[in-house]
Amino acid sequence: MIMSGKDKGLSGKVLAVSPKEGKVIVEGRGIVHKHVKPRRQGQQGGIIKAESAMYASKVMPVCPKCHKTTRIGHGFDKDGNKHRVCKKCGAEY
Repeated sequence: MIMSGKDKGLSGKVLAVSPKEGKVIVEGRGIVHKHVKPRRQGQQGGIIKAESAMYASKVMPVCPKCHKTTRIGHGFDKDGNKHRVCKKCGAEY
């Protein structure tokens, strides 16, 4: 779920993550219009709509069980394996 900006309150699937830049690309969100010039003879130019990267701090995961935006916590199961959990309901991701 996107927490701020023009797409605030909308959600989508995360397509790509760039940890070095701290950005993510969300499917169908953050659409920008790119004006493309034809490069080869016969190729058509025009305006292309594409998803742009947004800062990861503006995006929050949605819990699959309680369907609320939440932060991620860490927990351990009976075997001692570490896993991610929802901070609100405790469900495993």
